Formats: sequence, C-alpha cells, structure tokens
Amino acid sequence: MKHSNSMAYDKTASRPAVNLSLNEDLLIRAKAATSNLSATVEDPLARFVQEDQARKRAEDQQLAAVITAVNAVHAEHVYLSDEFPSL
Repeated sequence: MKHSNSMAYDKTASRPAVNLSLNEDLLIRAKAATSNLSATVEDPLARFVQEDQARKRAEDQQLAAVITAVNAVHAEHVYLSDEFPSL
C-alpha cells in the first residue's frame, strides 16, 4: 500500500466490526444525521492518525536536533566525566 499523502489510507481494506463505548445521546444524534456512520467517523479518525503521526515525526526531529547539538558540544568541549571516569 503506497500513500500519496499522510492522510491517505487503504480505503479498500477490510472493515472488521469493532466494539466502542460511545455516549448514547451522541450516537442517536449521529445516526440521525448520517446514513453511513462508519464512513462519517473514518474522516475524523484519519485526521487524528495523520496529526498523531505528524506530532511523532516532529518530536523525532526535535530529539535528533538535541542529540546532534549535544554531540557537537561533546566533540568540542569533552565532558567532565570523560576526564574523570570515577565521578
């Protein structure tokens, strides 16, 4: 499965039944508002997944930048623990 963008997902994948606990009033209102609750829920769920993946990528990039900065400081100034390993 190849994604053209991070919002894409395999829309032909199987649709297993899932058990969710939802607010009954909200569920009644949602069913009255749409003829296909599953499809209606998939778009916001896909956005949630996309945003979560983007957040994780940003955190990974930030961590990589910190590691690079710490390594640069270490390369230039060695750590005290390098000179005194028993500390």
